[in-house]
Amino acid sequence: MDNNFAGYITVLWHSVYPPFAKKSIPEIKDLNVLPIYRRRGIASKLLDSAEELISNRSSIAGIAVGMFSDYGAAQRLYIKRGYIPDGFGLFYHGKYIKMGQKITIDDDLDLYLTKSLHNRTN
Repeated sequence: MDNNFAGYITVLWHSVYPPFAKKSIPEIKDLNVLPIYRRRGIASKLLDSAEELISNRSSIAGIAVGMFSDYGAAQRLYIKRGYIPDGFGLFYHGKYIKMGQKITIDDDLDLYLTKSLHNRTN
């Protein structure tokens, strides 16, 4: 922004998340915007670019989001952009969380979402 580094996004073409890997769904990873540049639409522009790139190879984009308040803005953004949970529940350290299971809530607890890129109108 204004010739300054403001953020970045990564597309992982071969996700290690099992359902994405099985269906060859590219995964958007590491969406980060520096705090001083947040709330200026940069995350949306980065997502636009990643989704456009993915749409050249896949009709579906995948993304994961953390499950505590630090990820609240990302949770809201992804839902507003049309991402929906993949239906497999919470994923933590390579496994799905089961009813009654106790875990530590940290950066490794994720909910995975997908978005159809067929009709891109954001």
